[in-house]
Amino acid sequence: MSEEIDPSQPISGVPPGLDIEANRRVSNYSPAERRARIAWSLGKLVFRAIPRPFYGARASWLRLFGARIGKNCQIYPTVRIFMPSNLKIGDWSSVGDRAILYNLSVMKIGERVTISQGAHLCAGTHDFRDPTMPLVRSSITVGDEAWLCADCFIGPDVTVGASAVVAARAVAVRDVPAGAIVAGNPARQVGER
Repeated sequence: MSEEIDPSQPISGVPPGLDIEANRRVSNYSPAERRARIAWSLGKLVFRAIPRPFYGARASWLRLFGARIGKNCQIYPTVRIFMPSNLKIGDWSSVGDRAILYNLSVMKIGERVTISQGAHLCAGTHDFRDPTMPLVRSSITVGDEAWLCADCFIGPDVTVGASAVVAARAVAVRDVPAGAIVAGNPARQVGER
């Protein structure tokens, strides 16, 4: 026998006062951004279909959608990019298999940067203090010659300094100094490059 849920009663563990309905009514994107997202929802199908060794073709395809991609970049076909128009990648950088670039705002990746497989760069969150939990767009900057290792997480408003290393599975929710090696959750400096 299933128990009926009374919508007027708070759900156990959920703070009272959250207004999810109001959150869903808010438009988080301008009409131009909505059109760009629709276009990219089709464009990413082509992006993923471009065979793996054709990095230049994939970079050119991203440029058609507003991305600023430098020379000799290697972006793998399984990379998930949210908004190409918010993406800037410098020369000779690489973004590996299954990396997620959730770039709700400007995401700047420097030159000769390595973003390993499964890395997640998350430039968005929600304001949990507001009952409607509005979307908060943030930027992420990755300095030249940084290495974001496999499955690491880079949070909103984080800057990873030049030549820094964020270790595999590390969670960086604060800025990473230039030349620092950080590891763990939350990421802490464990050495220098």
